[in-house]
Amino acid sequence: MVAERFRYSWRTQIDEATQQQPGPAVVGVTPPESNNHSNDQVGGEADPSSNDNTMQELEPFMGVKMRRKASLHRDYRGDYLDVPSQPYLMKILKKQGDQQVLFADKVLKFTGSGKMKRRILIITEFAIYIIDPETDALKRRIALAAVEKMYLSELNDNFFAVIIPTEYDLLMASTRKTELVTKIVEATKSSPDDELEVVCSNRFEYNASADLVKEVQFEEVEGGVKTRILKKEAS
Repeated sequence: MVAERFRYSWRTQIDEATQQQPGPAVVGVTPPESNNHSNDQVGGEADPSSNDNTMQELEPFMGVKMRRKASLHRDYRGDYLDVPSQPYLMKILKKQGDQQVLFADKVLKFTGSGKMKRRILIITEFAIYIIDPETDALKRRIALAAVEKMYLSELNDNFFAVIIPTEYDLLMASTRKTELVTKIVEATKSSPDDELEVVCSNRFEYNASADLVKEVQFEEVEGGVKTRILKKEAS
């Protein structure tokens, strides 16, 4: 049976009642929407057809048997912000000794308190940069060598987590999640047998700060994917 093709767009709702007590701090639903794609909008990835196809797009670096050839032939540009034409971005990179941009785009970052912040994410050969687009300030630089693994769900959503054992982790959402993850995996691969671990699960934990652990849960519901972010109680 041929899956109906549609595009997912991500939305988040803040449940104020649950923010004052243990429970879900953020509830997001990913419903089907139009095919318009905007760098400013954290929506669905370009042209997914089903949850199965999302997993198949990740198969090249997960060692899973390939079943859908079309997913490998997207028009990936890498730099969606034209970083070389942005003097303030180039200044940040050059100050750190970086110049070659593998990927650049706008994303949403989730803070330890559960707030969403618009950020510019840049991936170079050596590091991940998180930049505030309002102040043009570098908020964080993460050496690729410090990244241990990445978490994704098994469903059609835009969330991903970057696990950094020596620091606190990152939870973000991107309309180009598949391309972004692929770039990080390729950049950290120093040999054919040395590949970054990418874990696909509909439930995972991450360190939102030095002393705060949160759990992200994904559930397929009618019309899309519901995402919940819960604070883990100290044991």
